[in-house]
Amino acid sequence: MKVKLLVRNPDDYLRETKRDIHKVPRNYDPALHPLETPREYTRALNAVKLEKVFALPFIGSLDGHRDGLTCLGKHPDHLSWLYSGACDGELKLWDVAKRKIVYTVQAHDGFIRAMSFSQETSSLYTVGDDKLIKQWKAEELYGSDLKAPINTIVARGMLTGITHHRSKPVMATCGEACNLWEHSRAQPIKTFQWGVDSLQSIKFNQVEENIIAACGSDRSIILYDMRESVPVRKVVLKMRSNALCWNPMEAFIFTVANEDYNLYTFDMRNFANPINMHKDHVSAVVDVDYSPTGKEFVSASYDKTIRLYNSRQAHSRDIYHTSRMQRLTCAAWSLDDRYVYSGSDEMNIRIWKARAAEKLGVVKPREKTAVRVNAKLVEKFAHHPAIKRIHRHRHVPAHVYNSRNELRNSMVAARRKEFNVRTHTKRQLPIIPEKAKVIVSEQ
Repeated sequence: MKVKLLVRNPDDYLRETKRDIHKVPRNYDPALHPLETPREYTRALNAVKLEKVFALPFIGSLDGHRDGLTCLGKHPDHLSWLYSGACDGELKLWDVAKRKIVYTVQAHDGFIRAMSFSQETSSLYTVGDDKLIKQWKAEELYGSDLKAPINTIVARGMLTGITHHRSKPVMATCGEACNLWEHSRAQPIKTFQWGVDSLQSIKFNQVEENIIAACGSDRSIILYDMRESVPVRKVVLKMRSNALCWNPMEAFIFTVANEDYNLYTFDMRNFANPINMHKDHVSAVVDVDYSPTGKEFVSASYDKTIRLYNSRQAHSRDIYHTSRMQRLTCAAWSLDDRYVYSGSDEMNIRIWKARAAEKLGVVKPREKTAVRVNAKLVEKFAHHPAIKRIHRHRHVPAHVYNSRNELRNSMVAARRKEFNVRTHTKRQLPIIPEKAKVIVSEQ
């Protein structure tokens, strides 16, 4: 004889404690949920609206400098340490978590042009207008070794930038020429020159560690290989590049900030054309820095705004600005991929969230799951008109809005003029787009 029984397991419907949520049985069969897509669309619309409601990117400012900021430096081992250099030669160490100055030292006479870290010696290197390279110990707690430099090198010419090799005791400086230095020598071990009056920015590749890139005053971008005796390759753009940054995760990719209001991403294996042009700024771009993931970067501009870009997209995903913030001089992305720092002319360092609507503090597992689900829903319905309009909308300052309209009108007029020339000329000639001029050195 067969007997059918109803079996109920208390673990399926009873809570373990009173603080747990009630368990609800669910059947995920699509036939039982015919309105699943409209329901998901409504959730996506609510999610993108709530994202705008909670979009408060500005966290705070670090006030203490007596002159405009020129450069920022991140400590590779201490996430809360931030170094800043100013136009009056002051070098400050900040504890970002407490928003306090840890130490201040008069590092140079005149501008501090650039700074770079050496993980091998736990040292900070700075260069300034006084033609000095100074080494500061940066491993002691709260920067007690910032009282005096442990080494000083006198250069022959002006210095505008410095970068350090990732694993070797070698650093490179730029100015009148590109020089390679060793820690134990007071003279450069190698000098690269290629008919350029001066270089503005220089950076070591963090993956292909022997490759160096620099921006020249003749509108050029030059590649060097420290194993060779001459520069490798040069590309000349229409306008000058102010800053350069390598992608930390992709060995051959770097981005330059240009005077023509755009940023250009290049692949060093093919210099003929940039692989991407990043738009939206309405004034010269002065600095750029990648996130640790290599998927995004931040740019600082003279239009008093900073913009966050996806490295694969041409337009910015977000714009940050305040009414008091003046022209930007430097920007940096924190090594934990959560914050962005910016320095400007009015002597303030500002701290921003890398994702404007992200919640700070402790986030519970259910909240994390809800955030991920909402992000996926917004991504799924991103091309629907209502969601796309809300997701892309940004409030911008009046001067940025007006300048953007002027630039758009001038571009439309230029295209209309080109179209009229093509259609009304008797002899149709093919118009070849102008390419970047690439120069390769003869080894």
